[in-house]
Amino acid sequence: MITIAIDGPSAAGKSTVAKGVAKKLGFVYIDTGAMYRCVTLYALKKGVDCQNDEEIVKLLPEVHITLSIDGRVLLNGEDVTHEIRTQKVVDNVSYIAANKGVRLFLVELQREMAKDISIVMDGRDIGTYVLPHADVKIFQVASIKERAKRRFVENISKGIACTLDDVEKDLERRDYIDSHREFAPLRKADDAIAVDTSLMTIEEAIDAIIQIIQEKVGPINE
Repeated sequence: MITIAIDGPSAAGKSTVAKGVAKKLGFVYIDTGAMYRCVTLYALKKGVDCQNDEEIVKLLPEVHITLSIDGRVLLNGEDVTHEIRTQKVVDNVSYIAANKGVRLFLVELQREMAKDISIVMDGRDIGTYVLPHADVKIFQVASIKERAKRRFVENISKGIACTLDDVEKDLERRDYIDSHREFAPLRKADDAIAVDTSLMTIEEAIDAIIQIIQEKVGPINE
């Protein structure tokens, strides 16, 4: 079994690229970001302040997340694939992700998922904390300007009203929260390989990472 960890900041294109890498290699893709978004969505629906760590932790026994093989995300049996991508969830997910109790809860689930199958898992602390012994670790980055442009285009395509400047400021805020949180902050693992996708298309980024994987673990039948 082969484990691939892909970390990096928000809007660096990790999920899209990780999904593409998994598909080409025939591995299972585990979207950890979707799991944190599920907890965020549940807290919002319950009317709980996402910055109230103690109250959020009390909700966790009620949260049941399923990631289907076709990419759908289920929260307590309900398909929330699109709902977890709304701006309200985006605005609050970094607070949830900084909650140590939430991270411990979800990391246990993530490690269980990675036990017996070849997987590609992306997030903020996969190579440093969730899967420290992953076979291949990638730290995927892109410039703040490029990340903001990508997120802006994505938001507009979904009918989410925003400005490019607002998106950039929000990403800078999320970067700060993610990299300065006390527990399992966003950082490049010492043995991770940095891949800057600022000037790459999605396919180029996927191919670049697959090449790194094959150099590290040998040829994989795609």
